[in-house]
Amino acid sequence: MMSRDGWMAATGKVVSVAGGAVDLPRVREGTNTFVIRSPDGGALQFSMPLLIPAPLPAEIDRHGADGATWAIIEAVKRRVPDEPHLRPLGGLDTPRPRRYAAWTEPVTILHSESAMGSGLWKADHENVLAEDGFHCTVKGAVPYPGGPEPRTVRHLGEEVAALADGVLATARQVPGSTLKDAALWSLDQKALRARLPAMGLVAFLGDGTMPARTYTPFRQHYRIAGPKDGVHIPFQCPETLEPVEVELPASGRVVTGLGIRRREALVISGSNAQGKTTLIQAIRAGEDDHAPGDGRELAVTVRGARTAEAGGLDLHGADVSLFFHRLPPGMTGTTKAAFGQGSGSMTMAMQFAAAIREEAPLIVVDEDRAAANLLVASCLQEEDVTPLARILAGDREVLGDATLVIASSSLDPLIAQADRILVLRGHQAGAVSKSAFRRAYLEHLEGLMRQVEGEG
Repeated sequence: MMSRDGWMAATGKVVSVAGGAVDLPRVREGTNTFVIRSPDGGALQFSMPLLIPAPLPAEIDRHGADGATWAIIEAVKRRVPDEPHLRPLGGLDTPRPRRYAAWTEPVTILHSESAMGSGLWKADHENVLAEDGFHCTVKGAVPYPGGPEPRTVRHLGEEVAALADGVLATARQVPGSTLKDAALWSLDQKALRARLPAMGLVAFLGDGTMPARTYTPFRQHYRIAGPKDGVHIPFQCPETLEPVEVELPASGRVVTGLGIRRREALVISGSNAQGKTTLIQAIRAGEDDHAPGDGRELAVTVRGARTAEAGGLDLHGADVSLFFHRLPPGMTGTTKAAFGQGSGSMTMAMQFAAAIREEAPLIVVDEDRAAANLLVASCLQEEDVTPLARILAGDREVLGDATLVIASSSLDPLIAQADRILVLRGHQAGAVSKSAFRRAYLEHLEGLMRQVEGEG
């Protein structure tokens, strides 16, 4: 399609017409700078790096600039339907504007080390508010005007320049207090994350955190998804889990919440559909910095956390010796270097070993996605597997300095080995002490024995 109408070759001419609006040092033709006809032929799509003369306010620390960047981008998105110069951002005048809806999709993340949401317009290396202005890469679409004749090239270049004017006008309307507040949230999260190790913590889950998410066609992963619509119960750390008080370094705000400790095993338990997975997802998402209103601004986790879950992978020299004492039929090598098609439990064992070897500060396990035989033992299970419950009971040193956060509703032998047990009821956080849980567990076992023996 590019070669048929020649618009890609005309990209440089469009840049020339757009003039001073384009951030010339950042132009990378074919990457962040291009003009192409849409697959359906009805639109002309473009991407251009712009330099908007709206510099970072002097009173905002540049380390929090991603927060201010977010505030401007989201303000521009909201103005797209009403500001004629901004309409190309949403492709609103094209035959199929839904194709371009991702470009104006709201985003509530300030910064992430992951590649989540790479197709969305958000604060990142391509969109930075700096001392010399707002560097941003905008994508847009206009009705297809025909081939790249001088008239159509000039018109598109003028539309890009007008779009830049629309971004500038909107940026200037964003209140300084909004920019500063978003920047402070960014700074607070970054500084708190850096302080957690000195506090003996790997994560902090602040009171008032709203962990539940709403998914859209463009934000299908919990890390990038926005806050849940409707009823949403905030997290509150139970007193029995010893809430910690934290002063947020940039804003000076004092908040309380759950501090997840280095080397502890924390179990998040509760019945079905009480929010266990949602809560551990919020903890994992604490590696990102979140915007005001996301709900996870007070969920802060050190980077490098890992997840161990069941799956089927072809293993090439995988270390599974933490859990397995011999390999099953069909696999070759040794437990320290296994080869072959791994079962769900083999894959999970490999992930666990890799996390410990790489000194991951936090390992997250969700019962719903785990291999149960690696977590607790069955009476029929052979001695070739040592489950996690047994490791926690008698050989915890093999886990190194890693913290474990485990979501479980039914694996009582594993829950009994936790250092702390958080219990979700009605989506609200409570807690039970280890001793109280063990008493209840023993009573439960006695009832099961009577049932099995026909006395219950």
